[in-house]
Amino acid sequence: MRKIMIFVIGLTFGIAGGFTVAAGSGIKIEGHDHAEMDHSTMDHSATGHSDAGHAMLHDMPLEIDAASAPTIDIMVTKDLMAGYNLHVVADGFRFAPKSASLAHVAGEGHAHIYVNGVKLARLYSDWYHLDTLPKGDVEIEVSLNSNDHRPLALDGTLITAKKIVTVD
Repeated sequence: MRKIMIFVIGLTFGIAGGFTVAAGSGIKIEGHDHAEMDHSTMDHSATGHSDAGHAMLHDMPLEIDAASAPTIDIMVTKDLMAGYNLHVVADGFRFAPKSASLAHVAGEGHAHIYVNGVKLARLYSDWYHLDTLPKGDVEIEVSLNSNDHRPLALDGTLITAKKIVTVD
C-alpha cells in the first residue's frame, strides 16, 4: 500500500511540475476556438485559395446547377435523457470530414448548424446532439457547405433546412 501511495504522490507532483515548466516556457496546453481565429493570418495554400480570401469564402455561396443540387431535410426530436437530437437527411450529398478545408468536390462537404441564427457547430455526419437550447421557440437551421466552406446555393438561394422547436 505504501508503494502505491508514493507512486500516486510522485505522479501528482510530476504532472504538476510538468504543467508548471510548460506554462513557464510559454507553452499553451489547450485547444482553439475556430470562431475566434483570424483566418487572414492562416496558410490555406492547400485549399487553392489565398489567405486573405479564405475568410470571405464562408460568406460566398457556391452556385450548384439544378441537375446536381443536393437536397436537405432535418428532424429535431427530444432526447429521452436530455436535450434534442438533430438528424440531417441530405440526398445527393456526402459528408467528407477528411476533406474539410480542402478544394471543392461536387457532391461532398460538411454542414453548419445554426440556433436562432447563430452558428453553433460544423457537422461532419448526419446526427448531432443539441445539449442545451434556450427556452421558447428555437429555430434550428442546417446549411450544406463545400469542403472549402462555401455555402451551397441553387439559383441564389442557400441550400438549407429549418425547423422551429418549442423548448420548455
